[in-house]
Amino acid sequence: MIEAVLVMLGIGAASSLVLSIASKVFYVYEDPRIAEVEDCLAGANCGGCGYAGCTAAAVAIVEGNAPVNVCIVSDAEGIARVAEVMGMNVGTAEPLLSQNECRGGNRAETKYLYSGINSCRALSSLFGGKRECAKGCLGFGDCIRACTFDAIEMGEEGYPVVDNEKCVGCGACEKACPKDILSIKTMSQRLFDFNQTSNALAPCRQECPAQIDIPKYIAQISTGDYKGAVETIRLRNPLLLSCGRVCPHPCEDLCRRGIADDPVSINQLKRFVADYEMNSGIRFPISCASSTGKKVAVVGGGPAGLSCAYFLRRVGHDVAIFEAMPKLGGIIRYGIPEYRLPKKVLDWEIEGILNLGITSYTNTRLGRDFTMDSLIAAGYRAIFLGIGAWEDYNLGIEGEDLTGSYKGIEFLSKVAMGKPVQIPKKAAVVGGGNSAIDCVRTLLRLGVPDVYIVYRRTRKEMPANEVEIIASEHEGVKFVFLAAPEAVIGDEDGNVTHLEYKKMELGEPDASGRRRPVPIEGSETRLEVDMLITAIGQRPDVSFKKDGRRLDDLEITRWNTIDNNPETLQTTVPYVYTGGDSATGASLVVDAIGGGRMAARSIDQYLSGKDVTPVPEALLKGKYINGSILKTVCGIQKSPRVKMPELPVKTRIKTMDEVDLVIDEKDALHEADRCLSCCLSCYNKDKAA
Repeated sequence: MIEAVLVMLGIGAASSLVLSIASKVFYVYEDPRIAEVEDCLAGANCGGCGYAGCTAAAVAIVEGNAPVNVCIVSDAEGIARVAEVMGMNVGTAEPLLSQNECRGGNRAETKYLYSGINSCRALSSLFGGKRECAKGCLGFGDCIRACTFDAIEMGEEGYPVVDNEKCVGCGACEKACPKDILSIKTMSQRLFDFNQTSNALAPCRQECPAQIDIPKYIAQISTGDYKGAVETIRLRNPLLLSCGRVCPHPCEDLCRRGIADDPVSINQLKRFVADYEMNSGIRFPISCASSTGKKVAVVGGGPAGLSCAYFLRRVGHDVAIFEAMPKLGGIIRYGIPEYRLPKKVLDWEIEGILNLGITSYTNTRLGRDFTMDSLIAAGYRAIFLGIGAWEDYNLGIEGEDLTGSYKGIEFLSKVAMGKPVQIPKKAAVVGGGNSAIDCVRTLLRLGVPDVYIVYRRTRKEMPANEVEIIASEHEGVKFVFLAAPEAVIGDEDGNVTHLEYKKMELGEPDASGRRRPVPIEGSETRLEVDMLITAIGQRPDVSFKKDGRRLDDLEITRWNTIDNNPETLQTTVPYVYTGGDSATGASLVVDAIGGGRMAARSIDQYLSGKDVTPVPEALLKGKYINGSILKTVCGIQKSPRVKMPELPVKTRIKTMDEVDLVIDEKDALHEADRCLSCCLSCYNKDKAA
């Protein structure tokens, strides 16, 4: 018996030794994070993520072969927990959703009949498909069959419609679509989704500097979904109240309805929904990703800076704005008069942006109150320079520094800040742009009896918005065309008394495409005035360049703009970015907004440790996708464009009250119904009639 026990103990000891050795030889390490990640997943083992159950998915996440949001069943909280285990930025762990680029469908012309397999992939292999549109939906629903969550259906117009309530972002539809019109994106990816040459874009979308999905928000207005329309605009433009008032709406120049009828009043519709929210008494919620903990300094609180800060905050970065003036707004506060953009409207809009969690410091100037060195020392990882173009150009003529002479932005800023301005009997404004028009219309409202615009070309060549020129004519502004200032004449006390100019005639076109003004010898003429305002353009003030060693490598162009890569807006200092007038020279507010968003995309890449790269196949300004610009539009039955309501001339020139008013709901619905719901090359012919 004892012998048997000893034998068994010996066998047991030997087995333990063998197992101990084997465990050392054949030991397989398992990362403890795998179990932690698996505990955070839904545990459904459905395989919808593409992996054989949750354990396999957890292994893929830990090994870096799958994103933290790979689980199609987990909610945002579960995704955030996975990101936390992985030590990743929770802010980027956002749910994925499918979106459809094409809204053409059955409207697209058929180039040949097809009787083969009812498959988009099969059809696309035959000359790109049966549709004339090379980029649109083929309509056989491969994406619908691929979706196991019943989140896509074929709409009445013959293109897939995604139900975001059911969509889990599994990516099956994206993989099934041979035309790449379906894509799976997070909210952050949608915010930085820029126009590409491969997209199916209506002409108005291609022309919009902010790249707003115009047909979508107009369609939302037509169904009464005003909140949805605001959210669609805010994916690209956070200053919709301001743009609804001051944007010259270049999108309307390419409106397809305008080929055979008046273009849709796109900007009035934008203002309608923007004012709807403001007047509703509530703010529509704006989602932001969780904080990444990465700090960005935005220098300049104008439209470019506000736009950049808005988009950076929405994707999770911590943003602070540093503004030299007493209040945020930049040129749209201090350069656009009250009668065009009331300050209470601008205040409401800026407040909504700051409410996202953005810090602001006013009366704080770069180079005086802080430096680039101090920003870096304070932990800011990237810097955006949106300093605007505040330095007016001089005429370069004798006497322009006499008492009674002003520069355009200098004059408008004084009025905007409520500073006293001497009221003359006769005033002349030199220039033909929007700032010049703003000056003359402001002078009228200050009570100046005689106001002139002096311009060296004709009315036809004036770069100001046509509606602003017409308004100034109605209000009594006098125009002196083909006049080039030669000197400012003053009295013995140094006060302006006359503007001397030489008459011009138009010669051959110059580089701008406009006919060059040529002086007529011996035609010197004097215009009696006691105030002169020069409004011939502005450029950035780059005196901050003296700010320490960190700006030694920041290059400035000969136009005083900050040198940058125009496709990324990264400057010659890798962590410094720019946008708006400081990058391009004086331009449109909507251009600055688009620049702010582009810079935010690049800054986000930089902060994420990625290479700062341009948008692939970017659809640059002034370029259009082949086939989108039509010469004729068949079937249009003319329908009157809604007129913008405005204050009567006799009333408005006595006050700074807003001149252009908002259309009512009835007119908004009528105008939205005029939209042809265009896609790239097709449009809704039923609506055309």
